[in-house]
Amino acid sequence: MSQTSAETIYLKDYAPFGWTVEEVHLTFALHPTKTRVKSRIRFVPNPAVQPQEFFLHGENLTLISAAINGAAISPKITTKSLTADVPAGPFVWESEVEISPETNTALEGLYMSNGMYCTQCEAEGFRKITYYPDRPDVMSTFTVRVEGPEPVLLSNGNKGDAGTGFAEWHDPWPKPAYLFALVAGNLVNHPDSFKTRSGRDVELNIWVRKGDEEKCAFGMKALKASMTWDEEVYGREYDLDIFNIVAVDDFNMGAMENKGLNIFNSSCVLASPETSTDDNFERIEAIIAHEYFHNWTGNRITCRDWFQLCLKEGLTVYRDSQFTSDLRSASVKRISDVIDLRGRQFREDGGPLAHPVRPESFVEINNFYTATVYEKGAEVIGMLKRLVGDEDYYKALDLYFTRHDGDAATIEDWLKVFEEVTGRNLKRFKRWYSSAGTPRLTVTEKFKDGRYTLTFKQETPPTPGQPQKKPRVIPIAVGLLGPNGDEVQPTTLLEMTKRQQSFSFEGLASKPVPSILRDFSAPVVLEHERSNAERAFLLAHDTDPFNKWEAGQALRRASLIASVTTGAAPDTAFLDAVVRVARDDSLDPAFRALVLQPIGQDDLAATLHAQGHTPDPQAIYDASETMAQSLAQELADSLPRLYADTTVDGPFVPDATGAGKRALNGRILYMLTRMDGGAQARAQFKTADNMTLKLAALNALLGQDTGADEAESFFQLWKGDRLVMDKWFAAQVALAKPEKAADVAEALTAHPLFTLKNPNRFRAVFGALSMNHAGFHHSSGRGYALLADWLIKLDALNPQTTARMCTAFQTFARYDDTRRSLAKAQLTRILSTNGLSRDTTEMVTRILEG
Repeated sequence: MSQTSAETIYLKDYAPFGWTVEEVHLTFALHPTKTRVKSRIRFVPNPAVQPQEFFLHGENLTLISAAINGAAISPKITTKSLTADVPAGPFVWESEVEISPETNTALEGLYMSNGMYCTQCEAEGFRKITYYPDRPDVMSTFTVRVEGPEPVLLSNGNKGDAGTGFAEWHDPWPKPAYLFALVAGNLVNHPDSFKTRSGRDVELNIWVRKGDEEKCAFGMKALKASMTWDEEVYGREYDLDIFNIVAVDDFNMGAMENKGLNIFNSSCVLASPETSTDDNFERIEAIIAHEYFHNWTGNRITCRDWFQLCLKEGLTVYRDSQFTSDLRSASVKRISDVIDLRGRQFREDGGPLAHPVRPESFVEINNFYTATVYEKGAEVIGMLKRLVGDEDYYKALDLYFTRHDGDAATIEDWLKVFEEVTGRNLKRFKRWYSSAGTPRLTVTEKFKDGRYTLTFKQETPPTPGQPQKKPRVIPIAVGLLGPNGDEVQPTTLLEMTKRQQSFSFEGLASKPVPSILRDFSAPVVLEHERSNAERAFLLAHDTDPFNKWEAGQALRRASLIASVTTGAAPDTAFLDAVVRVARDDSLDPAFRALVLQPIGQDDLAATLHAQGHTPDPQAIYDASETMAQSLAQELADSLPRLYADTTVDGPFVPDATGAGKRALNGRILYMLTRMDGGAQARAQFKTADNMTLKLAALNALLGQDTGADEAESFFQLWKGDRLVMDKWFAAQVALAKPEKAADVAEALTAHPLFTLKNPNRFRAVFGALSMNHAGFHHSSGRGYALLADWLIKLDALNPQTTARMCTAFQTFARYDDTRRSLAKAQLTRILSTNGLSRDTTEMVTRILEG
C-alpha cells in the first residue's frame, strides 16, 4: 500500500495565517542539481488572528541556513514543513536552501525541460522551491534576482536591473506564491506590443526554443485580441509594462497564468498551418485568452483557499467561452461546449469521483482540477447571467472587481455582489456550488382550450457523501413552435425553484411543439418523451441552433439504443433527417459537421446505464459502426458533390469560415472512405498542404483499418516535430479496432519516440486508449492491465499526471461482472504498489470506494 500519509483537509477548518507578508525578496543561483535559493521575507503579525506557531511549508528542500532579524536559528524541520520561535512583532525571515531542478520529474516547483529551467507552482509547488506559507490567501509583492549563464532569465512583473549572468524582476501587485514563475534558458522571442485603452505601451513576447519562431504569430494575434476584448467587454486593462509567454515541452497542464509570465505547454501556443489543425488553432486561441483573462479573475482577485478554486477557474472558463463565441460562431461554440460537458463532467458527476463545484474536503488538491470545477463552474456562471440579465451581470462584475481587487475571495463574496446589485436572494442558487451530481429534469405537457402547460420535476441522483439533494434554481429557456414550423412563442426564460413546478402559456390556437432548454440553459439531463417525428420536426424547424442540433442527437441516440438493446436497424427517420441537413447548403457548415458527428460511445454507455441496462462496449461499437455505414450509404450519391463543395481553395486561414468548411469536409471524407475504399482519402493525404486536411485523410484511413502506409509516410515526414508526433501516436490508438487497441498502444510504448517523462506523449498513447471505448473496455481486460502497468511506472516520476489518468477507470462499475472484476483487480494492484503517491492513492481509493 501507499506509504504516503493521507490527511484530509476540510473547508470548515479554514483559519487565516497568523502573519501578513509585506514583501518577498528571492535570489536564485541556478544549477541543474544544486540550485541555491535565498529568501528574505518581512512578516508582520496579523492582529485579527490569535497567536499561533510560526509554520512554513517546505518539501524536498535542503536547508543551508536560516535567520531571523539577522541572527542565525535552528528551526524544526519535517519532510513537509518548518517551524520556529519568532518575535512577537514584525521580523525579517532569511533562509537559503538547495534544490535539484534536473531530477524533479514531478514537474512541480522548479524543474528542467530540455535544458530549460521553468516552474509550476499551482497548486502547491512553491513549497518545493523555498520555505514559505504556501497558501493562496497569503499575498505579497515579489522582487526576484535570477543568476545563471542562460541568455534569457525571466520572472514575474516588470524588468529591473540586468547584466551579464543576472536579471532582476519586480512584481508590484501582491500575489500568492502559486503565481510565482521563473524561466531561464536559451530561448528566442517573437516580440510585439500593445497599447492599452489608457495609452500605456505594453511589451509582448512569446519565448520559444530555437526553431519554433515561425509558430508564434497566431498565438500573438490571439493574445492581442484577448487584451482588446477584455477591455471592451469587461473593462479590464492590463496592469504591467510587459507580458511574457513561454512555451515549455514538459508540462502537466495546458498553461499557467503566473502574473506577467504565463508558462504554456508547447501544444497550447505553437501553431502553423503545416503542423496544426483547425481544432489546434481554436484551442490555442481559447487557452491564451483563458490565461490572459486570469490576470483579473484569478490574479488581481484570487481565491481565499483551494476550496474556492471554481471562483477563478469557472469564471475564467466562462469568459474564454464568451471570447470564442464572439470571435467565431456562438452556436457552434455552445454545442461544442455541451458535447465536452456531457462527455467529461456528466461522466464525473455520475461516478465515484463526483464532487460539488466547491468541494467540502480533499486529500490532494491536484486531484480537484476537474471538469466539475472548470466546466460546470462555468455553467453556473452562465446560469447566473441568464437569471439576472446582461446589464446586472456586468454591474455586479464591476462591483466585484472594485471591491475585491487585491483580495483572496470566496464564493460568498462573489454571490454577495450579485445580491446587492439585483436585490435577489441567491441562497437557493448557491446549492449549485455545494451539491454534486447532474439534476434530471422530467417534463410533461398538457394542452386544453388554448392553454398549454409544461410541468417540470427535478431530481438529482445520490452522489458520494450526498445521498439527499434539495431542489436547485434551474433557468429553463423555452420556445414554442406551431404545426407549420413557425415560432408561436419566442424564447422565454422560466425560473424553476421547486422540486415540481408548472408553467402555462395562453391563447394558443393548437398544441405547440416545445423547444425546451434552449441554448442548453442549465447543465441538466432533460427527460422528455417525444416521437421521432417530433424530433425530426425540431431538427427541420427549430430556430434555436442548440435545440436543432439536440433534436438530431436525440434521434440518433434513440436509434442506437434500440440497435444495442434489440438489434433494430438504424431508424429511417433519423437517416432521412440527417441527410436533409447534410445536403442543406443554407446551413452553417460547422453546424452541419456537428450534426454528422457521431455520439461518443462512452456517452451511449452512460445513457444505457441510466436506463437500467448493462452497457456492452462491443455492442455499442457495432451499433455505432452500423449507423455510420448506413448514413454513408444514404448519402452515397451526394458525397462526391458535398466533398467538392466543401473543399476550401486558396491559402489556409484558421478563421471560423474556413474551419467550418474543413470540419464538414472531414466528416464527408470519413463517410466517403467507407464507400470508395479510401481512394479520395489517399489522394487528399498526398496533396494536402495543411495539417487539418492531412490528418483528416489519415484518420479516415485509420478508421477503416487501411492506413498503415500513410501512417508510416506521416511518421517519416514529421518525426522531427514533437507536437505532430503526439498526433501520430494518438491517432493510431484512438482509431484502432477494439480487439487491436491495447496491442497498438503497447507496441507504441516500445517506439523510440515514446517517453514517460513527457506528459503530452504519455497522454497521446494512453489518453487515446482510454477514449477508445470498446478497446479500453475490451472483454479480455488487456486495456485495463496495460494502463495499470504504465500508471504504476509513471507514478514514481509524475504523480499528478498519473492521478489524472486514473480517471479512465472511473466508470468501470457500470459494466458487466467480468469487466468489473478485471478492472477492480487492476485498480487494487495499483493501490498495492509500494510507495504510491498521495495523488494516485486518493484517486484510486475514491474510484474503488465509489
